[in-house]
Amino acid sequence: MLDEAMSSALPEQAHFHLPDFGSLDPQRFGEAVRAALATQRQGLDEIGEAVAPPTEDSVIGAWERAGVAQRRACAALFTVRDADTTAELDALCDELAPELAAHDDSIWLDARLYERVRATQEAADKGALNLDAQARWWLAEVLREFARHGVQLDAPHQERLRQLNATIASLESTFSQLLVTGRNAAAVPIESEDELAGLSEEQKDRARRAAQARGRQGWLLELVNTTNQDWLAALDRQDVRQRVFEASVSRGATGAGATGASVVRLARLRAERATLLGFDSHAAYVASAGCAKTVEALQPLLDRFSELAVRQARADAQRYERAFAQCAPGLDFRPWDWAWVAAKLRAEDAVDDGELRPYLEFHRVLHEGVFEAARRLYGITVHPRGDLHGYTPDTSVHEVREEDGTVLGLLVIDPWARPSKQGGAWMTDLVARSQLLGDLPVVTLNTNIARPRKGEPALLSWDQVITCFHEFGHCLHGLFADSRYPSMSGTNAPTDYVEFPSQVNEHWALDRDLISHYARHWNTGEAIPGELIDRLERGRLADIGFEDLETAAAMQLDQAWHSAPLDELPTEPLQVDDFEARALAARKVDVELVPPRYRTRYFSHIWAGGYDAAYYAYLWAEVFDADACAWFDANGGLNRQAGERFRREVLAPGGSVDVMETYRAFRGADPDVEHLIARHCR
Repeated sequence: MLDEAMSSALPEQAHFHLPDFGSLDPQRFGEAVRAALATQRQGLDEIGEAVAPPTEDSVIGAWERAGVAQRRACAALFTVRDADTTAELDALCDELAPELAAHDDSIWLDARLYERVRATQEAADKGALNLDAQARWWLAEVLREFARHGVQLDAPHQERLRQLNATIASLESTFSQLLVTGRNAAAVPIESEDELAGLSEEQKDRARRAAQARGRQGWLLELVNTTNQDWLAALDRQDVRQRVFEASVSRGATGAGATGASVVRLARLRAERATLLGFDSHAAYVASAGCAKTVEALQPLLDRFSELAVRQARADAQRYERAFAQCAPGLDFRPWDWAWVAAKLRAEDAVDDGELRPYLEFHRVLHEGVFEAARRLYGITVHPRGDLHGYTPDTSVHEVREEDGTVLGLLVIDPWARPSKQGGAWMTDLVARSQLLGDLPVVTLNTNIARPRKGEPALLSWDQVITCFHEFGHCLHGLFADSRYPSMSGTNAPTDYVEFPSQVNEHWALDRDLISHYARHWNTGEAIPGELIDRLERGRLADIGFEDLETAAAMQLDQAWHSAPLDELPTEPLQVDDFEARALAARKVDVELVPPRYRTRYFSHIWAGGYDAAYYAYLWAEVFDADACAWFDANGGLNRQAGERFRREVLAPGGSVDVMETYRAFRGADPDVEHLIARHCR
């Protein structure tokens, strides 16, 4: 019965459990998700009602099997919502958000389930059950989640907790939709080509096509999620740069995409929930589930990094202001000028994106760079599966194979930007690999690269190259998962650890031999000149002050929102900007020329992206990354022997055991933070 329900909740393609997206409209999605929730509830009820002595399979195995349909259905729904949404799909997600929250509450507040898991733990402790490390870790983590979700609260407090969870889930869904609306509305219209001075022909064409897609005349400078916009480095007219910058930083303030009300309510409700659960703050609640464990443990690293970033950014600001005075006499140096003058200075010593783009054609970067690095490290190869389809015609489906030809899993690639797509780049697990179920992994690789005209090349910036390597690092984490239980497989690891494998994968973008293969002129096939690679390496730290400070400011801003006591949080939308300004000043990262990478009102990671109080995770994970890269450098870099060890000892376990113990076994010690500091010092 349960197996039939698992397979019928979501139509699938072939034997990979790849959803048959072509047969799924919002109604079918809703039916599939609700059927999957009922299936999971039925399976968990059977666990809670059992009276026989617990066993690994009757508790842990049964729990995991009960959740299969729910994981697959929700992964499929939210993959499409994030990548190719519609008004109907947004409405469905709004409708489902409180239902999903209530469903989670029905699990984690179920005293019968809690007692059954606790009884299993006690049986293992007494020696009545012989459990291995994965099973013991599962029990420890699930019991911790029961406690974190309030199973020991009394009935009135549990009811309030249910209300909070439902409202928070609805607000997060609403914020996600408002973000796309606000970003689209903030695109900057251009009527005269004179205003586009400095842009390449490719950039002008992209802006022209963006306007045409919306039925406009002229050009349209569309925005990305971050505060800084690529246009700012190229636009020669200061007044146009100012318009783009101000459009970016004012997103979410007014109009149909205003997010202030959602932000205030989310911050306050999360703070209330944390207090209800016995934590000092939402930040403390989140940290307790990560590697850091406490805010007090993570804050010194964040403060040290911030201090370094501020020092280097202030030094750069003085240098850039002098250079700007020479390039634009009589004009004041403002935040919208930073990227422009930085590009001018980079052109003298480092390398400009305009020089690099002709050598960075998307498909070659992907196949001869990203995939080739994985082949050299891990022996895997990637092969198109034209008989399988993704959720939009923009996607392509590929089969990933081991060195001996064994099928490892599927990769769905969705490269192109479109108005229906969230900004940024990401990976998702459509299907988690599992020894228990015998499932092969299905992962997605999503980017927002401007779609080229038919027959023309898609040329990348260097940042986009790094993004492709980064996101495929997440994909590898999912593809290489070798765990028994799907809920703890691959990227189902602590938030402040999960970015580590993806950051390590960025390391290979600048491998001298690899880049000579993937960086070739799109038209002539000529390899990138060695002199450009030299300048690219030298330029890695050229604007490190700006890059580090904008990131550190966003991390500190996240912590400020989620560590403030309830009575210090804003109560209305008009107070959001003031809270932000005071928080940045208090944490000593308020440099006017370098705004946060995300301002509060469009900080998708923390209000809808699952990184609430955890944006610091990118820095915490980079401590592991820098330490692991030092190990790779000492062991020959890009080679099969080193790659195989990293795969088996770091990537394969995922979150199925204590990740700190996994890393210590790999490296022989905790990661050394000095590798990180050295990487960021100029």
